[in-house]
Amino acid sequence: MQADHHTETADEEYTLPSVEALLAGTLALMTGYAQSARECPHRPLMARKLVSNLFFLSGHPQLSVPMQTMVSNLRTRWQLEVENAADAAAAHAVPSPLWHAVPASVQ
Repeated sequence: MQADHHTETADEEYTLPSVEALLAGTLALMTGYAQSARECPHRPLMARKLVSNLFFLSGHPQLSVPMQTMVSNLRTRWQLEVENAADAAAAHAVPSPLWHAVPASVQ
């Protein structure tokens, strides 16, 4: 019989190998991204962090070559999402009263 490692004070504490911790964090980010509203200011940051995590997973030595390839393909798709979101944000950027006009020349 296995010992129960669950304690009431450590509901959200887990001891995972590094690859599993990175994978768990990536899945949590994907869940947060999917559940957030399109207007959420944190969505682009979550997508960028997802690309970063997927990059590190795609080269992680504890993952099999087929898994590394699949993660690399996911990273490419998320990278496109990041780039499309950046293009859309730039297209909808409206000057605010705090923006300054560009000077005609610089001294």
